[in-house]
Amino acid sequence: MQEQHRALVLGFSPPAHSHNDWIGPPDKHSNLRPVIFYVPPEESPLERRLREARQEAQACNQHFWARHNCAFRQEKEEFIYSRLKAKGLEMRDETGQKATLNAEEMADFYKDFLSKNFRKHMQYNRDWYKRNFTITFLMGQVALARALRWLRWKKKNVER
Repeated sequence: MQEQHRALVLGFSPPAHSHNDWIGPPDKHSNLRPVIFYVPPEESPLERRLREARQEAQACNQHFWARHNCAFRQEKEEFIYSRLKAKGLEMRDETGQKATLNAEEMADFYKDFLSKNFRKHMQYNRDWYKRNFTITFLMGQVALARALRWLRWKKKNVER
């Protein structure tokens, strides 16, 4: 039910007969492609933990990049406005086109923005690595559990 609601919010949904994760179009705020995770009918508790860890990682990435990109766009507009104003120019030229700054001036903005957000990026990277280590570890456990289940099934069928 939760996945159906998510599909409506995201604007896409996999067909009912699908047995795969579905990746949607990029989100307009984060630029990340959302995933609707397939939930098998007999998902084990370990498989559920893995799926939920992946969903949590996706939600955290979505949240971080949506906020980051919003701040980036806003600060970029403010920077351009202040630089144009300092030059005595308007946001739009005589033809109605949006005025721009040269690459060197924009490089100042990018450098300042990255410096100002350095700690946020470092914390995001630390969290990202922790989440991905957990996901990788759970994937290994799931793969091992599936291999053992297959071997037991194989042994049981050979004994018959």
